[in-house]
Order: sequence, then C-alpha cells, then structure tokens
Amino acid sequence: MFTNQARILVICIFAALFGFFVYQHTYELASAAIVFILLLVWGYFKEGPIILAAKYYHANDFEHAEALLLQIHKPEWLSKKRRGFYEFMWGGICLKRNDFVQAETHYELAAKYPLRSANDHVAALVHVANLGLRKNNFEKAEAYLKLATRDEEKISAKMKEVIARLEKELKTRKVN
Repeated sequence: MFTNQARILVICIFAALFGFFVYQHTYELASAAIVFILLLVWGYFKEGPIILAAKYYHANDFEHAEALLLQIHKPEWLSKKRRGFYEFMWGGICLKRNDFVQAETHYELAAKYPLRSANDHVAALVHVANLGLRKNNFEKAEAYLKLATRDEEKISAKMKEVIARLEKELKTRKVN
C-alpha cells in the first residue's frame, strides 16, 4: 500500500538501519532489516500501488488513480488478484476517456483474472459485451453476455437488469 516513492524511502531507511546494525555487530537485526527490504521489493513487483489506486478510482478521482497505475512498469508481474483489478481500473479509466478500443482490451484481460467479487467479474464481461454491441460485433456481445449469466445466483439485481437490457438491445439490433 505504498507509492513507489514511499517504498523507496522506506527501503532507504531500512538500508541505513542495516548499515548501522552491521556496524554495531547486531547481525540478527541486520538480517531483519534485509528481510524487510526484500518484502518491500517483492511488494513492488507483486502488489504495486493497486490498493491506493483503487481508493482513488472508487472516489472517481481517475487522474490520481491513473498516475498510480502508471507507476506499475510490468503489470504482467503483478499477482493474479492485483492484475485483474489493475486491468479493471484501466478499463474504467479508458471508458471515461471514450477510448473504447483500449477499454475493451483491458476489460477482456480483467475478465481472465480473479476479481474482488463475482459481481465485478460480471461487470467486466458486461462491459466487453456492451462495447462489442456498440461496434456491431453481435457474436462477441452474445458470447460475453452468455459468460456473464453463467453464475446468475451470484449477480446483483442491478447487474441482472443491465444484462437483461443488453440482451434485449442485442435481439433488437440483430433483427434490424
């Protein structure tokens, strides 16, 4: 739950502590400082600032969320849980910018990873279906709507309503 700058600052503090502990011949504490440094480095690659970005994303502060997401240089190295939410947030940011091609790509990737809840997973699938429908790619929209309704008992009533509306629009547009 650190930004990259905060993570580097904390690593520097532990590195200074490591040097001090080695100077004092307190090798147990020096090894603990190294363990903390390694945990922070591991967290950089596996966790990133996803939690902070999510806080901004849920507060509709997409500029700060985007800035934090841009700090992740290798998203493929994120853990599976974090990667799914990373892609989900990027999809939402691209959707707000009306960059529908990138939004569709990010939501497709998000749907491949585990998300916070079944409802979030369904939301990613519904976004891809909706974007496919907007591009008149009816087969893709239909396939993603079918995937979205797979776990119907776990879906919220609001999401069921959105799916029903998309299915109705899909049927109407396929006929025309």
